[in-house]
Amino acid sequence: MKKSLLALGVLGAFAGAAHAQSSVTLYGIIDGGFTYVNKTGGNVSGTGNAAKNISLNSGNLQGSRWGLKGAEDLGGGLKAIFVLESGFNINNGVSAQGGRLFGRQAYVGLSSATAGTVSIGRQYDSVVDFVGPFASGSQWATYSGAHPFDNDNLNNSFRVNNSIKYTTANYNGFHAGALYGFSNSASTGGTGTGFANNRAWSVGMGYANGPLTLGAGYLYLGAPGSNSSGVLLSGDQNTAMTAGGLASSDKAYIASAGGSYAFGPATVGLVYSHSKYDYIGGGSWKFDNVELNGKYMLTPALQLGLAYTYTWTKLASGTTDLSPKYHQVNLGVDYFLSKRTDTYLVGLWQHANNDAPGGASMNGQGFANSTNQFAVTAGIRHKF
Repeated sequence: MKKSLLALGVLGAFAGAAHAQSSVTLYGIIDGGFTYVNKTGGNVSGTGNAAKNISLNSGNLQGSRWGLKGAEDLGGGLKAIFVLESGFNINNGVSAQGGRLFGRQAYVGLSSATAGTVSIGRQYDSVVDFVGPFASGSQWATYSGAHPFDNDNLNNSFRVNNSIKYTTANYNGFHAGALYGFSNSASTGGTGTGFANNRAWSVGMGYANGPLTLGAGYLYLGAPGSNSSGVLLSGDQNTAMTAGGLASSDKAYIASAGGSYAFGPATVGLVYSHSKYDYIGGGSWKFDNVELNGKYMLTPALQLGLAYTYTWTKLASGTTDLSPKYHQVNLGVDYFLSKRTDTYLVGLWQHANNDAPGGASMNGQGFANSTNQFAVTAGIRHKF
């Protein structure tokens, strides 16, 4: 009997040692609240019936999600890693990201503290990785605080399927990354068009030193959503890819840079991005966005946020030659009940000039068919 107990103890010790070399973590965010918008329900032609609306929404500050992430120590500083992350709507329990089970992220790879990380699967592009964190819409201003139509994807409207990604290790605060997304389509007729359609590539870099953080990124998309096997499906496209009454995008280009500086309880950020969408059949829409934002910890539990974005654009198609312009102000209050739970109140106002198709249109709030749109969101977020 004593020998049996000793054997069980030895086996338990070995099992504990093996377990210590690998880990799997369950995590998630549940975010929900109410949104009031003064004008919505219009359309891009300006003829719809826009009216006020009050709705219950999921994923305001951050998309509601649950996920699994794991790592296995392979020895010599090398680890196998994976992430499976599922978005969902807390109002009805439906999966987000087009109904995908793991629509937010799904990848596996190898990571080394000295050589960096290589991963394959459905992942974020370099613009999201290196510049997205500086924008107020990705921090405290809700998804409606993103730049018009999330034209620069800083609010992560879409991910990249079929991608291989490399991120360097951190060298004295500097790190960089690159991603390539495959179309998974064969070339047709020797022209290579099948291979080129619905593929993507991106590069980016970042630097952090004390209170200063900087980042830059570039993303190219070839005929996004043009087939059912590539980097984006039709439901993944942001509004800018099909807005203006134009056909789907033939090519899309996004370049962005940003930074922040923290001093005491305050942080000031600046973001610039340029986006260009060339449409099938001709025409294009160019966006330039400049955002100045700041946040201040009034107390250890109370954060205030303020941001202003100016967006000037050029919309050309056939005889159409417009210059839509957008001004947007985001104002937010976030109160932390604990390290994992907070409540928030965010007010947003956008003004568009008369050239803007459908008038003012904050991200996710539809067309106002008016030059002004105002929204207020209040909610609660819990992290586990």
